[in-house]
Amino acid sequence: MNRSRHVIISKILDICKNGSNKTRIVYQANLNFKTVDTYIDLLLKNNLLKIKQGKNVLYETTDSGKILLDDFKKIDSQLSQ
Repeated sequence: MNRSRHVIISKILDICKNGSNKTRIVYQANLNFKTVDTYIDLLLKNNLLKIKQGKNVLYETTDSGKILLDDFKKIDSQLSQ
């Protein structure tokens, strides 16, 4: 079964709450590198993720991204009742 776009975005935002590299996102979200690049670009463009430069490139969920993630979780809980 294919996952919807909001489910994938929600998963990526959740994975990146405390910072995550691209490989971790790929494996935990069960995506491939080509697909994850598209989603990361979308999330960066909409200020839902930010890049933390250091020894490695890490992606971190912004405050706006955390709010959106909470909204997704509320919607999912309402629909599952």
